[in-house]
Amino acid sequence: MSSSIQEMLRSFKLTGMTENYDELLRQATEQCWDYSRFLEALLEAEENKRNINRQIRLLKQAKLPNKTFDTLTEDFLPLQIRRQLSQLRSGQFIDHQQNICAFGLPGRGKTHLLCALAHEYIQQGRSVLFAPAYKLVQRLLNAKEEHQLDKELSKLDRFDVIFLDDIGYVKHTPAEMEVLFTFIAERYERRSLMISSNLPFSKWDQIFTEKMTAMAVVDRLVQHSIILHFNGESIRVKNSQGARMID
Repeated sequence: MSSSIQEMLRSFKLTGMTENYDELLRQATEQCWDYSRFLEALLEAEENKRNINRQIRLLKQAKLPNKTFDTLTEDFLPLQIRRQLSQLRSGQFIDHQQNICAFGLPGRGKTHLLCALAHEYIQQGRSVLFAPAYKLVQRLLNAKEEHQLDKELSKLDRFDVIFLDDIGYVKHTPAEMEVLFTFIAERYERRSLMISSNLPFSKWDQIFTEKMTAMAVVDRLVQHSIILHFNGESIRVKNSQGARMID
């Protein structure tokens, strides 16, 4: 009887129930569960399995670097950012269609922190995409040349959060700036962005060389963003110094 039930569960693609059926049946027998308790345990096993599968799928499509809180030395982060970690890790800004903008010189931990946060959002069941700015811009340019820009923007719209990394390093051609502006404007007050940049908003006229475009982009981001400033010494330098001390 047990094997036939498991076959039925398998045919319905209830893999969580299938994998845990024997163990839960044993517990139910030993602990005298009633039918509703046994059914509840089976459903919980199925829910857990589906959550795990979803996280695996979300992580694969996110294309995130393997930078998590396990590999981040939080003490090296600026004090103000450390004070905001609990709020940032909750992901509440996503529910309010807000953004995170991280500014600072190279090596200050911007990308590492935002990646670590993104990994946590995936564990919460949120869809994330990591995209170096120059790669995303090229992707949008290719779509525009093929008259598929609207379709490409719709694909990107499926993600709860898009992490646009190193926005200060795109080439600044008019065509690139046009598609980048379109992308940011499309997500305005609808979806969330995480942006890292070596240039603060006050210098974004170096990215969007048309002053009015720069002002329009900054206006959209400032209004609904959590701003993080990564000042101080390079984390890479601190890590290398720590390694030498250990040696």
